[in-house]
Amino acid sequence: MPRIALSISYDGRDWLGWQTQPSGITIQDQLERAIFAFTGSHHPTICAGRTDTGVHALNQVVHLDTLIHREAYAWVRGLNAHLPPSIAVQWATQVPNDFHARFSARSRTYVYVIHHAPVRHPLLHARTGWVYQALDEQKMALAITAILGEHDFSSFRSSQCQAASPIRVMNRASVIRKHNLVILEFCANAFLHHMVRNLVGSLVLIGQGKKPVSFMQTLLDAKDRKLGAPTFSPSGLYFHSAAYPDYELPGNVTDLPLFGV
Repeated sequence: MPRIALSISYDGRDWLGWQTQPSGITIQDQLERAIFAFTGSHHPTICAGRTDTGVHALNQVVHLDTLIHREAYAWVRGLNAHLPPSIAVQWATQVPNDFHARFSARSRTYVYVIHHAPVRHPLLHARTGWVYQALDEQKMALAITAILGEHDFSSFRSSQCQAASPIRVMNRASVIRKHNLVILEFCANAFLHHMVRNLVGSLVLIGQGKKPVSFMQTLLDAKDRKLGAPTFSPSGLYFHSAAYPDYELPGNVTDLPLFGV
């Protein structure tokens, strides 16, 4: 049976995350309804990385198996005709049957956008995390280097995390400022539940001067979630992309149009 890969972008504000729920108010539910409307049959979908309530995506990769034969552009236009405005297919392509949106991904990248300003901005509501206190991004950039490489990220995993192991490999992590936006990027082989939001929460404490730069290393060594910062808001979190070096896929939608980055 042919396998189709899709890239999905979505604004997560109105949705209860990726994974299907009885309420139907999830990205997966909306996508599978659109697929049914387009093809006339039900097709289960699998994604590269599940996102929680309120979390966004630029390039969420999804695959499905189907006997329906359509051109790539037809999949894009046909599904988008049945999707709400906050969800859109960016590209579609047929892939080998051994391609798997989750297990074939070598790495995943998340971006977190902080709006750093004394007053909140309504146009950035639910699209960024807001910090009004002083925030030193240079200290945050120094601290984030501690998480590079292979580590036990127990101090940054949710108590509901079902991963068999807390060991993850962080390939890339950075903090940059663009005017009043502080942008954090994380690229790893995989992520634990709430891992990025817990990392951001601890980095914000460092940027505010409430914790020293060494706090990240202290948390890694402690392997104790209770010592970490509260889980940061989902509003500024974006599933940026997944990497599949063993497969030829269309280019990722890698920019954040609203922020010009």
